[in-house]
Amino acid sequence: MLNVEGRSVYTAEHGQFRDTVRRFLEREVAPHYARWEQQGFVDRWYWNACGEAGLLCPTVAEQYGGLGLDFRYNAIVDEESGYAGVFLPSMLQSDITVAYIEHYASEAQKRAYLQKMVSGELVVAIAMTEPGAGSDLQGIRTTAKRSGDEYVINGSKTFISNGQTADMIIVVAKTNAEAGAKGVSLVLVEADRPGFRRGRNLDKIGQHSADTSELFFEDVRVPAENVLGQEGAGFGYLMSQLAQERFSLAVYAQAAAQRAFDEAVRYTKDRRAFGKTIFDFQHSRFSLADLKAKLQVGWAHLDWALGRHVQGALTAAEASAAKYWHTEMQWEVTDLALQLHGGSGYMNEMLIARMWRDARVQRIYGGTSEIMREVVSRSI
Repeated sequence: MLNVEGRSVYTAEHGQFRDTVRRFLEREVAPHYARWEQQGFVDRWYWNACGEAGLLCPTVAEQYGGLGLDFRYNAIVDEESGYAGVFLPSMLQSDITVAYIEHYASEAQKRAYLQKMVSGELVVAIAMTEPGAGSDLQGIRTTAKRSGDEYVINGSKTFISNGQTADMIIVVAKTNAEAGAKGVSLVLVEADRPGFRRGRNLDKIGQHSADTSELFFEDVRVPAENVLGQEGAGFGYLMSQLAQERFSLAVYAQAAAQRAFDEAVRYTKDRRAFGKTIFDFQHSRFSLADLKAKLQVGWAHLDWALGRHVQGALTAAEASAAKYWHTEMQWEVTDLALQLHGGSGYMNEMLIARMWRDARVQRIYGGTSEIMREVVSRSI
């Protein structure tokens, strides 16, 4: 169990919510997770169960069917999932896609979509990355051209989380190919639109239960009111919301690193070699001591950043620094934890093996560690 004693960023009410999350993971996720890993996606009923438990999109205002809570509740879900060693696609909806609807949607769009996102009836993905454009969002080639009172969308996307299961996709597209960043818009595309097609569920190294897809748009027509916010303002919207996306990855990384460490401690104290436990060897103890010190620093930093984010004060550079540091630390801890498991750690039946596979992408998606350094360096 994740130890949260002494963390002043949370209150007693947060503790009650954390208990709800833990029970949900034990009851609704743990018995099915191995099967989800095999099939490559979570069952649809999971989304409804998540909504019924109040774990989806907790920040949505009560007037739109939400709980009207702050991001600390999102962070609790992220922490508990990370510590449980599971990666749930619902975190994308709660931490990333719903924020675009909350901040930039029209009143009609909010009333049409938010309550369904909270209940799990509507799964929403966001399609940024393309085969030729990753971290450089200005390089996208997907277009949304105005035709009367409609937009016609053409292009392709890849590495799209929840792409196989999404009912609606927030598509990043060029509405003005000559205007650079000012020509980027966000367009809502319902999955039943003619011309929209899902590609294969991509075969990833890790996070097997979280579907990741190619998406194709061939003359997909949507009404003009499907533009999210203002035409041409999409790039600014993306830059504003990427901070929360990156910080949520940092939160998950910290908790997952803690679990990997705890697994290594448990294993080394139980496993014996040459007449003593693996933990009794100085190399093991000192290696674990190094990791414990970094985890201690990590929790202190995470709570500082979480407090700033709730106050609306966390900057893009600070969020990028958090994403960079915590995901790199997660990889260091998880890799060493697997090493301390020896040959057992390389067996897929071991939790640490799955956590090691899942950890690798943390330094890539949401902005690579190299891009995070670039963002931070611009603030110096």
